[in-house]
Amino acid sequence: MSGTRRVRPTSGASTAIANSPWIVVSVGVVVMVVLLFVALGTYRTRGPVGEAFPAPEWTMPQPTMTLPTLPPTVSRSVTESPAPVVPGLSPRSSPSPSTARPTKPDAIPTPGGGSRSASPPAPPAPPPFTGAYRVLETYNGAFIGEVLVRNESRSSQGWTVRMTFPYANLVTAWIEGAPQGRISRSGDTWTFTSGADLNPGAAVPLRFHYDRTWATRPTACTVGNVGCSGIR
Repeated sequence: MSGTRRVRPTSGASTAIANSPWIVVSVGVVVMVVLLFVALGTYRTRGPVGEAFPAPEWTMPQPTMTLPTLPPTVSRSVTESPAPVVPGLSPRSSPSPSTARPTKPDAIPTPGGGSRSASPPAPPAPPPFTGAYRVLETYNGAFIGEVLVRNESRSSQGWTVRMTFPYANLVTAWIEGAPQGRISRSGDTWTFTSGADLNPGAAVPLRFHYDRTWATRPTACTVGNVGCSGIR
């Protein structure tokens, strides 16, 4: 026919490609892989030599290990034990020397403005005479007694003895071995006075005889102002 255009058949290669499309896909994949390797090689050659990859932003956690807690150190205080004590005895402690000074007596102000130390009081002076009473003999409501008078002073002096005997009768009285003195009476009290002074340290016995009494000791006996011993 004059109006119809005839198509000329293609070559053998074109025919094969048209009949097998996977060949085109495989070739494309190969080309892409080649291009990828080329691109990677180009990127590596452009960068500086020896450049390291950037460090990752996360860090690996370090393992933690808890150490065992040690027990607290026990402190022991060493105390010195006392020495053993023997039964029945007590430990002695050495006395510490005293550093305190002995105190002095208080000072007494004087009219002139000064002061003087107070002296201890003087001991009382001994009585000038003492008397010791005793019974020498007793019989039938009567007795003979004695007062031994002693001079305790430092000078020769006379003495006086007073005795009280209720309801008694004085028969006689005398001073043994010395001059006789005087006798006076006031009620039931008799006063005997020496006939001579008595030397210091000397003693003289005053003796007396009472009757009509069963009492052999007076209710009161004094030598001067000092009571007689031995009437109790």
